[in-house]
Amino acid sequence: MSENMSDGKTSRIPGFYKLSVEERLEKVAEFAGLTEEEKKLLLDKGLSLEIADRMIENVIGTFELPLGIATNFLIDGRDYLIPMAIEEPSVVAAASNAAKVARVKGGFITDVTPPVMIGQVQITKVKNPFSAKMEILRNKDEIIEKANEQDSMLVKLGGGCKDIEVRVIDTIAGPMVIVHLLVDVRDAMGANAVNTMAEAVAPMLEKLSGGRVRLRIVSNLAKYRLARAKAVFAREVIGEDAVEGIMQAYAFAKADPFRCATHNKGIMNGVSAVVIATGNDFRAVEAGAHSYAACDGYKPLTCYEVNEDGDLVGTIEIPTAVGVVGGATRVNPLARICLKILGVQKAEELSRILAAVGLAQNFAALRALATEGIQRGHMELHARNIAISVGAKGEEVDRIVEIMVKERKIKMDYAKELLEKLRS
Repeated sequence: MSENMSDGKTSRIPGFYKLSVEERLEKVAEFAGLTEEEKKLLLDKGLSLEIADRMIENVIGTFELPLGIATNFLIDGRDYLIPMAIEEPSVVAAASNAAKVARVKGGFITDVTPPVMIGQVQITKVKNPFSAKMEILRNKDEIIEKANEQDSMLVKLGGGCKDIEVRVIDTIAGPMVIVHLLVDVRDAMGANAVNTMAEAVAPMLEKLSGGRVRLRIVSNLAKYRLARAKAVFAREVIGEDAVEGIMQAYAFAKADPFRCATHNKGIMNGVSAVVIATGNDFRAVEAGAHSYAACDGYKPLTCYEVNEDGDLVGTIEIPTAVGVVGGATRVNPLARICLKILGVQKAEELSRILAAVGLAQNFAALRALATEGIQRGHMELHARNIAISVGAKGEEVDRIVEIMVKERKIKMDYAKELLEKLRS
């Protein structure tokens, strides 16, 4: 099993959760080569009001989320520490524990497709839509050339518009011709480049179709920009009952959309936390994932099987419209630091990581649900939040949490009662 022997770095850090915040940061700084300035940004408020005011409109402040580190991730033979920005208890711990189990059988193996995004051009009021479709396809080379004139740098890097698709759809407003520009956006998320190309080809498409162009915009159903991951979870580590329980839970999700919605939400707990931490558009990734899951009836984004040794084999396939250049990934200093902690230089590597984290998160949730139940894992962290919210400080928090968890009474009024008793 690889432990990054070439550089001596490993994401396997026993007792990481027991360290103080400062001690954890030192471990991460050593792993990622963070500077003193970057460490200070992580400990202090990293996003200044000056930068925030330039990022969005009508700024009155900043709104922070906890930033945690998931450990133990071995992806394609390389160790990663995974920054996750999320408010929900147990997510970071669950991902770390799942990655620890996956390490036994070699960690996560991943695969990605080229970073192709879809730009949609809507053509309305077309008298002969199928004839228009033929005419557009007959002139596709000229359309692609016009699109690529908009971004010579992207083309120079090996990207750009690679092909087009044309669909005729029936709508309540009549038939429409929908043209898809298939654009390789390289290391960007790509929305701006795609939208610019869609705008540029609109007049040509109107002339070819005889219709009127309305919408020209990227699609968040990035079905050509996929990331996949696989991991084997050893039967001797998780137990035969857990293997059976997870298979039963997966069967439930595959058959029932009510369960499947929560199944996929659990995947996105991990994926979105990394997307947010790296300054990417988590709404686009969420929309893409759920719409991809619904392409053939709403289904799980993960799949589970049992191999000949009785081990659980998990796989995931998910669209990942993320970038490492442009947008908030370069404007927000914390996003830049998180990318440095990950050590990624290419968007495809970030996509691979997202797939691995999504699979880890899903496995952890199903394992908890199928064995002790989800509440046990959440209980202590939820109790800690309640203790803090009623005003407990320092050791008071630990004592109140200990009592509430032991007595299984995790309630605001009971936390207040305990705090009063401790202080009296």
